[in-house]
Amino acid sequence: MEKKKIHIVSLGCPKNLIDSEVMAAILFKDGFQITPRPEEADIILINTCTFVLPAKEESIDEIFRMARMKKEGKCRYLIISGCLPQRYGAILEKEIPEVDLFLGTGEIPNIAGLIRKLDGKDSGTHRSFIGKPDFLMDSSYSRILSTPSYMAYLKIAEGCSNHCSYCVIPLVRGRLRSREVGDILKETALLANVGVKEIILTAQETTAYGRDLKGKSTLATLMKGLASIDGIRWIRLLYTYPVNITSKILETIVEEKKICKYIDIPVQHIDDDILKSMNRKGSSQSIKDIIRKSREIIPGVALRTSLIVGFPGETPEKFNRLLEFIKETRFDHLGVFKYSQEEGTKAAKLPFQVSEEEKEERRNIIMEEQSIISYEINQSLTGSVHEIIIEEKSDIPGYTHVGRLQRQSPDIDGVTYVNAQEKTPGDIINCRITSADEYDLYAEEVGS
Repeated sequence: MEKKKIHIVSLGCPKNLIDSEVMAAILFKDGFQITPRPEEADIILINTCTFVLPAKEESIDEIFRMARMKKEGKCRYLIISGCLPQRYGAILEKEIPEVDLFLGTGEIPNIAGLIRKLDGKDSGTHRSFIGKPDFLMDSSYSRILSTPSYMAYLKIAEGCSNHCSYCVIPLVRGRLRSREVGDILKETALLANVGVKEIILTAQETTAYGRDLKGKSTLATLMKGLASIDGIRWIRLLYTYPVNITSKILETIVEEKKICKYIDIPVQHIDDDILKSMNRKGSSQSIKDIIRKSREIIPGVALRTSLIVGFPGETPEKFNRLLEFIKETRFDHLGVFKYSQEEGTKAAKLPFQVSEEEKEERRNIIMEEQSIISYEINQSLTGSVHEIIIEEKSDIPGYTHVGRLQRQSPDIDGVTYVNAQEKTPGDIINCRITSADEYDLYAEEVGS
């Protein structure tokens, strides 16, 4: 199968994207050619997500779309990897005969050999390889970055040991496994050497980092180490569990200028009964305390959160409590998931399930409120000066480029349109905010 072309589709979160980048590098090293065009591919690989129902639906839709392409075009083999087969491998093998190979989350190191066996005599006898979800990448694994050249996601740990009642992640990703500090720093130095300026820390829960390691490895010590690496300009923190955000983490963000004054804090809910039913650690008061402490220790910090509406037992009163919390807290950025009743989780068996119509209405109410809050916060930034990382040319008249401030994470937050001299993607310059709307900002370049 030398010189076979393979097209990789990566669905879901940045953590999944890193897995796709690792698989791409393994396949390339083994003699495969990576192509961005599925119609040119001999093999199509879809790395799937199964976190909530919409993610599963997206994965299934993509599988059938590529199955049609296989039937009508050049593609010879269709391969499905990641969380969906890890969770539903036997069922999928029976229901989707168009797929030639199903690979679980632990099979990443073996992917090239398993694909090559498809041309063997026994290719039709074993279509699923679903083992323990125990793979943990390290710096010995190369990556073919699919992000812009100036930024990369950095997975510092894999798996989760929290066992929230609604979540399947421990089932498909296993328990928490942290990478060694030195190994993460080694990978970061390699990324910096190829021009990466912004690294975005990811894990199922970044604040759990180091809990399973011997010694004193913590997120704070890791961030200090990352900040010492030449070439890295911005370090961004995602997926921080609220009760595990320590004063040391917050103080490190202040002390290290490279660390973005931006924290992603998925609180999920604020009603104590709902939090308990979700098996979330901490209380409404502890959540409010850490938000207050974050803003006290880090002046001007941008806070993002994610919420779940329509969780079993979420009465109108409990939902209103969440809505009032949003109005009072005024997050800079916010996303809302509708509760997804996932089989195999404790929450799926709870009484008082909320209708889909009610979930949708509640989601819309919160997002409408957040649009008002976001607009007011963005308006308050007018006249202030910020660093901006340039991403691409702009097609909006009067603005030459599109970029992001430290307070804007890629793909999930808004962007900033800036009028500047000719720039290259990855350039970091100063700009002054001149106007704003609900989610995006507008600016002009200023001298350093």
